[in-house]
Amino acid sequence: MELSESIKTLNFVELLEFQPNRYPFLMIDFVTEYEPGVFANGFKNLTNNEWFFPVHFQGAPNMPGALQLEAMAQMLTVAITTLPGNKGKVTHALSHKVRFRKEVFPGDCLRIETKVISWKRGVCKGVGKGFVKDELVCDAEMLITIPDIFEKYLPKK
Repeated sequence: MELSESIKTLNFVELLEFQPNRYPFLMIDFVTEYEPGVFANGFKNLTNNEWFFPVHFQGAPNMPGALQLEAMAQMLTVAITTLPGNKGKVTHALSHKVRFRKEVFPGDCLRIETKVISWKRGVCKGVGKGFVKDELVCDAEMLITIPDIFEKYLPKK
């Protein structure tokens, strides 16, 4: 399959230009493809060295659901921060509706697919899905905002 010229990738270093989170809270490693304002897909490789595995849970480590959601939200963020003028902008979550279907373990590669449903006035409505070995492990409906843009549309006080 040949990608359109508007679809691009981001390696880990390039990703840092569009995702404000840093270690230990950066939950994505690579963006395999994205189109600004449309979608972003990529992955998080999970090793035994992840900071959360020793405490979640001893003897049966798995990736916390909140961090699976965070990974999907961070990937959706890439879809909007790659739009012209949004590079480096801080984002905030407004609301999420998420379902966790399977546990994610050390050694797994969490493949993340996100899609922008709408982008208006600094608010992004989107969806995300997480897969391990092509099996759906989590999915979410998300609302994310870029406060710098959103606040311009709030009523004046």
